[in-house]
Amino acid sequence: MGGQCYVLLLACGTFLASGFGSHASSASVPPPRPEVRCRCAGYPNQTLCLWSEPSGETAPTSYIATYRERNERSVINHCRLVPPGSSSSALSSSSSSSSSSSEKLWLCLLDHLKLYTDYVVNVTSVSPLGNSTQLTSFMVEDIVKPDPPVELRVSQGSLRRLVVEWSPPPTWSNLEVFPLKYRLRYQRLQSPSTHNLGPYESTTVTLAGLAPGRSYLFQVCAMELLGLGECSNWSLPVEVFTARKH
Repeated sequence: MGGQCYVLLLACGTFLASGFGSHASSASVPPPRPEVRCRCAGYPNQTLCLWSEPSGETAPTSYIATYRERNERSVINHCRLVPPGSSSSALSSSSSSSSSSSEKLWLCLLDHLKLYTDYVVNVTSVSPLGNSTQLTSFMVEDIVKPDPPVELRVSQGSLRRLVVEWSPPPTWSNLEVFPLKYRLRYQRLQSPSTHNLGPYESTTVTLAGLAPGRSYLFQVCAMELLGLGECSNWSLPVEVFTARKH
């Protein structure tokens, strides 16, 4: 007696069978892999990884996030997950300087990392339609990026001198052991030229030779003193109008 043969294929958590047609509904697609990026905003003890939550039918129902030393497979640590919209002030600054305001960001906080050690982070999107995993590796020293300096202020020192001052990013909590250096940039309004100065180890700079009666924009960024990682994003600009000659 003849029989019928059916072929069942498993691909990315979605079942496709001969006889069901070749068109798959978008509702049967598993969540996309999270695009994970990691940053150390306060060397060495404030490292986080973050990713955007997708919207629509492919949004996952939960995440699983772990990390381990690359050469230590038997010890796996769980991240402290922070969902989008967290009110934690210590985290909001770090996440906002790495993303656009429209993103829904998940954060993964990594505790007690060793210096000069390779780590692997495993983030898995979980949904009833399947799972998707992303592996990310880093050494803390390579991903150092402070938050921008705060409280940038510019005052008139004399006719053609300005005093520029700022405060270190509050998330960089170990300034005595790991100091920062800073870069300053300014631009005269309606001029295409930008002047980049520094690095400075001080948080106060006096500028001379600026044109009187002109508007300038000032910004500052922060970087680990020995050059680990990269400079922060630029601070919010401050506009100043220089005094006119009498």
